Amino acid sequence: MNFDLTEEQLMVRTMVKDFAEKEIAPTAREDDVNEAFPREIINKMAPLGLMGAPIPQEYGGMGLDWGAYGIMIEELGYQSQAVCSTVRAHISLGAQSILQWGSDEMKQKYVPDMAAGKILSGFVTTEPNVGSDIASIECMAVEDGDSWVLNGTKTWCTNGSQADYVIVIAQTDKEKKGRGLGAFLVPTDAKGYSAHAMHGKMGLRASDSSEIALEDCRIPKENIIGKVGDGFKVAMSAFDRTRYCVAAGAVGALQMCVDASAKYVNDRSQFGRQLGTFQLVQEMIAEMRVECEAARLLVYRAGYLKDQKKPDTIATSMAKWYATEAAFKGANNAIQVHGSYGYTNEYPLERILRDVKACTILEGTSQMHKLIIGRDTTGLAAFG
Repeated sequence: MNFDLTEEQLMVRTMVKDFAEKEIAPTAREDDVNEAFPREIINKMAPLGLMGAPIPQEYGGMGLDWGAYGIMIEELGYQSQAVCSTVRAHISLGAQSILQWGSDEMKQKYVPDMAAGKILSGFVTTEPNVGSDIASIECMAVEDGDSWVLNGTKTWCTNGSQADYVIVIAQTDKEKKGRGLGAFLVPTDAKGYSAHAMHGKMGLRASDSSEIALEDCRIPKENIIGKVGDGFKVAMSAFDRTRYCVAAGAVGALQMCVDASAKYVNDRSQFGRQLGTFQLVQEMIAEMRVECEAARLLVYRAGYLKDQKKPDTIATSMAKWYATEAAFKGANNAIQVHGSYGYTNEYPLERILRDVKACTILEGTSQMHKLIIGRDTTGLAAFG
């Protein structure tokens, strides 16, 4: 068992950490306040290859392994969960879904431009009446000659109003439920596609979350990803990838909480003593650090299994559940350590708390992941 990072992984950590400190950190607070999509940051990431980091080199990507990709997301998450959200939706939900399920023609047509950052992608399953139960999706796709015609409403689509293409999971036959789902690559400039950015979110305010309306939206027949009936599998495989990224980003956020708290208690004095000498303060920081290390190891293990092409769904669920809950708890404790200063946006902690709360909900709530892990452990399903 080797816990040492490879030379490539260390190089990625150094490069992304440096980029995030110089390009993301200076505007993270302002972007959050203004709900400003980080387009300029994304444009600067593209020439470095970060918009196609795990994409194979034959498609224009860097060809990073899962471990290095997770480290990249962790370093982005240290500075901004909103940037993390944008990148993971583009890569793990968008480009990698096409790589796994798309035709050779589709891969050649879209993935190189996605890896180069020339095309921004999104992905959506959620609807106003459908969350975790995607087999109940109501958005319909009807085959019509050489086209598919989509009708329905989607919500919580990351990058939905900023992307060039969005993968939409839609139903082709209501009687088949999950077996009738298809995955469709929809150009956002197609007639009948409209997206409206959602405002007033608690967190991830600089990430684009959109409501989408599809009204007789006609797309070419070849824009189906895989076959009719593959939509459920496309979504589940996409979730395995992006849950890994959510977990890695949460580790980055928690590490920020540890580092910020350790610095603050060294700089701050109360009752004639450094704040860090108080036992209960040290207790909170110690818990943060241990939970951060535990979460990181769970993420690295899931990445290792992915690289070895071994089953990783349960390991990924464990990492996603534990890391996001640990990050939320850690952010709460970090605010407590900082006292009234932690309650203001002078420090990033209140933003982290709001952002990582979203991470405990998206890509499967913490409760859903407990059920997934419980079913695998007991062999008994808590629901149908």
